[in-house]
Amino acid sequence: MPNPDSAASFIEYLRWMRSPEDAATKDGTKEDAATKDRSTKVELLTKAEQGNYSQRLKVLTERTRHIAGHENCFEVTCPWRIRVGGHRGPESILLPAFDNLGIPYIPSSTLRGVARTQALRELGSEAAVEKYFGSLNAQDPDRAGKVIFLDAYPLPRQENGGLAMDIANNLWKWEGNTAKYKASPNPFFSLKECTFLIGLRLASHCSPSEQHALSKVKHWLMQGLQEGIGSQVNTGYGALVEPQKHLSRGFFSVEFTIQGQLIHGQSKAEVRATAFKSMLRYWFRVFACGVLPTPEVQCLEGLVFGTIQPKPQQGYLRVRVLNGKVTQAEARSNDQGRNDPHGEQEGTLVLDYSPAAPELQREQLAKLGKTLTWLMFHLGGIGQGARRPCYSRRNRNRAPWWRGSSLIPEDESPFWDLPDTGREFQTLFRNTLRNFYEALSQLTQLALSTQHPLAVGEVTRESWQEAVDQHCKIVVCSGHEEFGKPFALTVLHSPQLKMRRQGELVYDGNLCGKGTGGGKPSPVWIADLGEYQVVTVFGATQAPRNQYLAELKRQAREYYQLWPL
Repeated sequence: MPNPDSAASFIEYLRWMRSPEDAATKDGTKEDAATKDRSTKVELLTKAEQGNYSQRLKVLTERTRHIAGHENCFEVTCPWRIRVGGHRGPESILLPAFDNLGIPYIPSSTLRGVARTQALRELGSEAAVEKYFGSLNAQDPDRAGKVIFLDAYPLPRQENGGLAMDIANNLWKWEGNTAKYKASPNPFFSLKECTFLIGLRLASHCSPSEQHALSKVKHWLMQGLQEGIGSQVNTGYGALVEPQKHLSRGFFSVEFTIQGQLIHGQSKAEVRATAFKSMLRYWFRVFACGVLPTPEVQCLEGLVFGTIQPKPQQGYLRVRVLNGKVTQAEARSNDQGRNDPHGEQEGTLVLDYSPAAPELQREQLAKLGKTLTWLMFHLGGIGQGARRPCYSRRNRNRAPWWRGSSLIPEDESPFWDLPDTGREFQTLFRNTLRNFYEALSQLTQLALSTQHPLAVGEVTRESWQEAVDQHCKIVVCSGHEEFGKPFALTVLHSPQLKMRRQGELVYDGNLCGKGTGGGKPSPVWIADLGEYQVVTVFGATQAPRNQYLAELKRQAREYYQLWPL
């Protein structure tokens, strides 16, 4: 195992992170070997994260000030995380850009590209841009650019320059015409909440009278940096702003609270824009699959949210979280945690257009985004345990003491007001869902038949597709609660719906999901809205799912169907 000096930088660890080509354990299983190899990577990444690079960063940032001049240097801060460079996408161990000494930085070529792209947006022609950035095809004196960009390094305010463990976990993957579920966590590095020093200077052939060019280029660069740089900019990464300034709140925003098992990064609880975007993408796919052919859904999902396969493309919708923080730590895992309160996170979810969003479709995209966000908040949670509302397990001798996730809008706008009864909520939900489908129809220019939804795949006891189609039912209900669980969850966990195995009653994996043996997510989502619960059941035409719905209806004080319409 490597044992380098703490200032030796991440590069020292690279050769220890290669995966054996034919990894196999003594049992001959490659999957176990991959898990073991991943744990080794996590250990090595953790060591690199704890390195002290401050002395080298001090030298590099001072060099920038000397070359550019103090008056031509400025700072930009990353409110969350940034990934510049890297390779191959979420299936790989993604890396930021590192210089030849292993220090993370933003290459000068990236900064130039950001400024040039923003200038092209504002000026509208290559000829106008060439005056500032140069071009091999231009005539003298415009062939050489007027401004020199220097590499940008993190200020040594953090010993490790902001190097932080991160995780990519692509839960859903299209295989042909089917979206397959498989958790595949991949650890990697990003830079977190760091401040970069950026230096610009006039090219040597420019006269002092051309100082205005430097000001213009700095303006374009700052505008572009706020849009985001590096990878995954539509998922909250890469936005950079001047200190004390704030990011845009987009075309739609809502303050939120998450209660329960929370959202996690590599290990610690962390409010992540990636989780919100993934959940919006999930519900978009689920609803679209019931009214559009699957190939059309695949194409549209890539347009709205972005995709890597079959070719990389930036999506129309940008998702960010502002001021995200953990306000209450999760309950301790030991017996003392039995009396701890549930974990809690808060922040502001922001939806905005990416530069890829066509101007003529932005009105429809805004309507789609707003209604989709409303549906997400009222159909389930987010992060760990998203398919169940937050509930206590303190009456049982088993941690974690809190399970599930409740996603709560903290907004006084009438848009978020909920009625007191399930009957009134039925009307509100159906109207919102119709608005979503209307926006989807306008975006695709296709007529959608919501009264006669499609049947997606074959449904049996053991298999179903996660789609709001002919086989799906969504209901709103209320009734008697037990053991601190809302009514719908009380019924789901009731003895009459369990299976007997080796003389014991256990949860039915075809109703409550299976956590091992390949992982099968539960076909049932439950959102607790206080006076009532919203229950989504995929494959509801077959046992045991139809038995659960029948039991819900039998025991309910209120029970109304939301879907099919």
